[in-house]
Amino acid sequence: MRLNLITKLALATSTVLLGTMVLFAYLNLRGLHDLLLGEAINDADKISESILRTTHDQMLRDDRPLFYKTIEDIGAQREVERIRLINKTGRVIFSTKEAEIGTVLGKSSEMCSVCHGGSTLLISASSKNRSRRFFDATGREYLGITNAIYNEESCFTASCHFHPESFRVLGVLDVVVSLDQMHALLDAYRDRNIAVTVLLISLTALSLTLCTQHLVNRPVRELLEHTKRLSRGELDGQVHPFANDELGELADSFNAMTLNLRKAREELEGWGKTLEQMVLERTQEVTQIQAQLIRSEKLASLGELVAGIAHEINNPLTGILMFSSLIQSNPKLDETMKNDIATVMRETKRCADIVKGLLEFARVSTPQKGLYSVNEVSEAALTLIEYQILFHDIKVIRNYGEVPPVLLDPNQFEQVLVNMFLNAGQAMMGEGVLEITTWADPQQGWAVVKVTDNGCGIPPAILSKIFDPFFSTKENKGTGLGLSVSYGIIEKHGGGIDVRSEVGTGTTFTIRLPLDPPSETAGSACQSGPGAASFPAPSHPA
Repeated sequence: MRLNLITKLALATSTVLLGTMVLFAYLNLRGLHDLLLGEAINDADKISESILRTTHDQMLRDDRPLFYKTIEDIGAQREVERIRLINKTGRVIFSTKEAEIGTVLGKSSEMCSVCHGGSTLLISASSKNRSRRFFDATGREYLGITNAIYNEESCFTASCHFHPESFRVLGVLDVVVSLDQMHALLDAYRDRNIAVTVLLISLTALSLTLCTQHLVNRPVRELLEHTKRLSRGELDGQVHPFANDELGELADSFNAMTLNLRKAREELEGWGKTLEQMVLERTQEVTQIQAQLIRSEKLASLGELVAGIAHEINNPLTGILMFSSLIQSNPKLDETMKNDIATVMRETKRCADIVKGLLEFARVSTPQKGLYSVNEVSEAALTLIEYQILFHDIKVIRNYGEVPPVLLDPNQFEQVLVNMFLNAGQAMMGEGVLEITTWADPQQGWAVVKVTDNGCGIPPAILSKIFDPFFSTKENKGTGLGLSVSYGIIEKHGGGIDVRSEVGTGTTFTIRLPLDPPSETAGSACQSGPGAASFPAPSHPA
């Protein structure tokens, strides 16, 4: 079931409001419950104090009938459930519930545990600690509070009193009141909160629906209809202007996009009419280029295969570059698209340079070296790849150190870095962290570039084979020459590549280039140079 925007906003806001109101009501109910319970404890304590003050003279005169009559009158109040008098031994000597008279309460009973529950006997306690809550068999809740009857001076000096002065407590007065009124207040407050919550949610949902319908839903529907017309190729429509806000700017952008698309389609139709003739005119040139590329397959062994791959790649690159050049020289080309065509030509030429890197693996050409910054070359390589779809969810961390200029071929070294960045992105399946760290090691004479990813890692069984030509772990993808070519390029620069990997954790490639310009001998045969000794050669032919 598809929900529209209004329904989603109303449901989301109502859910948030409901959660807020429920939390607010819960906190209020808890606070009100604690407040009412405290008031009930105070009221029960006041009843107990009133009984003791009222019957004080009666106890001094030992006027038990009047004393019991007073307790019965107070116990007849609606809130009072039970009043009982317990002597020092725990015997109930009087209770408004006659069945309890004469029973004996142990020190472990709920009422007596207030003073007798600890390791020492408590002579006095706060009203909160002297209170207790319990339920009867019908589920009604009650509050009980005990109050000690102390052996005051007026008691042990009275003529009728027979308790010695050493007794501190003569007995306990226990008052039990019902909490029905407290629960009734809580229920009423809860019901009122529920009604207010329902009312607020209904009003909020209604207000949001009306506002969203007018301010959001109507403009969005018009934009959606315009988009559908564009998808059908109808480029003559325009979106009606909205208010001066983001949606209005979006409508203006849609209109500008429609105009540009209409112009682009007209230009493409014009190019299409002349493209066939242009293809026929250039067919002979392409055939000659193909013949020249085919002759490059005369390399021996592995060099022949690499040259063949270069031939197959150069075919589309040559066509792209040729037609891009023709388009750029066309006087009908829109000025706003010349930069895009120039970008296509520049990147096509860079791809052609990469193809030349394949020939480097076959020892066809030598690096065109100069003093360049490895940090700048790394940044240029990142610029080429980090806006690709593969790198949209990959975080790139640059830890560039101070590295002096190094003698290298920037195009070939950029090719090496791009290859490793792409391998890392594929190992992370388009989501993870790619970290590039550079530093100089003057003691060893190296400029170091470390490329680390947190991808799937390389199993130990194949780690030693990754630099072998045509070895690839990607099914139906790649040629398996990327790392081989990269190794050959770094090798020709007098450096080496080291790899560390752990399955499930990630892979780190460490590239080392000599800080000092190597001699021609070291540059052409780096196995004999001082830097190659630190790097074991891979298992592919040099």
